Amino acid sequence: MPFLKILSIWHVLPILILLIFMSPILVILFSLFSDYSENWQHIYNYVLTDYIVNSFILVSGVSTLVIIIGSVTAWIVTNYQFVGRRFFEWGLILPLAIPPYILAYTFTGLFDSYGTLNEIAGSIFNLQQSESFFPNIRNIYGAILVFSFTLYPYVYLICRTAFLNQSRSMFEIGRTLGLSQKLIFLKLALPVVRPALIAGTMIVAMETLSDFGAVDHFAVSTFTTGIFRTWYGMYDLTTAMQLASMLLIFITFCLVIERTSRRNASFSTISSNFKPMPIKKVSSQQSFLFFLVCFVPIFIGFVLPILEILNWSLRFNSGFFEKHFFRISFNTILLSVFSAILCTFIAMLINFSIRYKNSSTIKAINPFLNIGYAVPGLILAVGIVQLFVFLDNNVLNSFEGYFVTGSIFGLIFAYIIKSYALANSTYEAGYQKISQTLDDSARILKSKGLNLLFRIHFPLLKTSFFTSILLVTSEVVKELPATLILRPFNFETLAVSTYIYASEERMIEAAAPATAIILIGLIPIFFLTKMIRASRLEGKE
Repeated sequence: MPFLKILSIWHVLPILILLIFMSPILVILFSLFSDYSENWQHIYNYVLTDYIVNSFILVSGVSTLVIIIGSVTAWIVTNYQFVGRRFFEWGLILPLAIPPYILAYTFTGLFDSYGTLNEIAGSIFNLQQSESFFPNIRNIYGAILVFSFTLYPYVYLICRTAFLNQSRSMFEIGRTLGLSQKLIFLKLALPVVRPALIAGTMIVAMETLSDFGAVDHFAVSTFTTGIFRTWYGMYDLTTAMQLASMLLIFITFCLVIERTSRRNASFSTISSNFKPMPIKKVSSQQSFLFFLVCFVPIFIGFVLPILEILNWSLRFNSGFFEKHFFRISFNTILLSVFSAILCTFIAMLINFSIRYKNSSTIKAINPFLNIGYAVPGLILAVGIVQLFVFLDNNVLNSFEGYFVTGSIFGLIFAYIIKSYALANSTYEAGYQKISQTLDDSARILKSKGLNLLFRIHFPLLKTSFFTSILLVTSEVVKELPATLILRPFNFETLAVSTYIYASEERMIEAAAPATAIILIGLIPIFFLTKMIRASRLEGKE
């Protein structure tokens, strides 16, 4: 009887899902034990050092800038009353709607020799057509700027929460020590929120390392561009997997640091005598300065690319919306919504299993299911291709006409693994609001299993269900590297279309798909804005 209990579907399902999710990642790691080809020797001798050095410079530069931008803006909006403060509380997260590769494309359109801003500067300062007012942006330093101004909101959001949880006593200690506002921030506030700062920075580091579109456009040799070139240039999947495994190990290291930082977070000082930090009024000069400090990141990371895309749209003589645009939009929406629904159902079943069985094993498994959000789409795609090739050659070869390599299943599989963490967090929040006594009452009425889930829980989780679908859909629409590799022949999405146009320097044609991606990317901004407003009320600001 105990054995049968262990074999219950609600015990087996999470384990089965974990094995499925981990399979492409394990395939990647096992490649380390494969034979190393001549291509690997060539990479090791000539370009591996560039991959390592460039990746290190990129991550170091981006981490430094996001720490400065994220922590300073978070401190300002949580502690000072100035013009535009209420707007900047949520406005500072707007750059999250812009994927790094779209910002890279718009920066090229703005700052290249024949770019929009260079043309304006040339007319103002009477420069020759061959002269450029702005320095070349298509290099590693341009990439650092792109990632910094699209990813700093991760640090801002975490630091803002941490600062809101700091007590007024910290200010009082600072005043007792005779510290200025600047020194209170540097010597007291930042050290206290260090775990939050590290956690946010590690998320940014993982996002930076996993990017392909921006670094490829700026011709920066990193691990992701190396993996892509090895596969599509050298046609060497094994070597590409070995490169991917090296990057995966480093990202796992970042993930461990991020998780450890969250566990060790000690920035909250909420207690029975907790008093929120006072909102200080400032002079008109300081108010203007704070306004500029908060406005610049939004202007660079959101307003500038929007203006450039609008400029492209106005110059697109053949029409902004055309047949090709509607076709790829339909492909994108259909694929993303289907993947989101499937991902949401999986998350719902897993969270119900945790709730229903209250098993420590299932609870321990759940965090590992979130690993996909930290795995670069490119690496995931490489692992899925190798896995599907194995299935086609060893399992499906007996079924004539059936294969999975190069099919739409690979894309859906990758999207679900990448986006599961979003759906899971949404359901975790939803289940926290459902009292355990409800389950006890349902069991008395002989309601159990799927009956309990769909008749009792699901009506109470409708908000979580639809929120999850919207968030996952938004994430899937922006995914580029996995889509590039796994898409079927002649199948395009909005992200792929934008990439193809940009790689061919057809920036004007890229306007329509880029606009659609940004509009869909605003969906999570809406939910984050609601959360920020709720936290403001809780903090009684």
